[in-house]
Amino acid sequence: MDSLVLKSLSDLNIVAGKFLRLMRNKKVFAFFGPMGVGKTTFIKALCNELGVVEIVTTPTFVFFNEYQTGSGKAIYHFDFYRIKKTEEVFDFGYEDYFYSGNFCFIEWPDKIAELLPENVVFVQMIENADGSRTIKFR
Repeated sequence: MDSLVLKSLSDLNIVAGKFLRLMRNKKVFAFFGPMGVGKTTFIKALCNELGVVEIVTTPTFVFFNEYQTGSGKAIYHFDFYRIKKTEEVFDFGYEDYFYSGNFCFIEWPDKIAELLPENVVFVQMIENADGSRTIKFR
């Protein structure tokens, strides 16, 4: 398992850029970590590095948001925190998004673990005692 350390928010875009370069052609990411660890904040930085031109917000109440890059590519951001049962994701056709070839950032993926594609990158975010974050991925 590889990792990066985010020492402060001022390093956020640098770490996000490095993460994306390390991921090369990977597109689907499952983010694990407790509430408040910075999953959404890191996803916002990733979207910024990918050229999203609109405001990135957490999709907690709608399950997912779609963003557009300056070049018109779609990026999907999912938050399954409020999912009660796996069947709820069938209602919006999750497969169309997960297998689209576009970037997919998934928060609270443990709620739909059996539906994650084989090529998903697991990202664990950990808050360290000094307030920094360790971002582990495989």
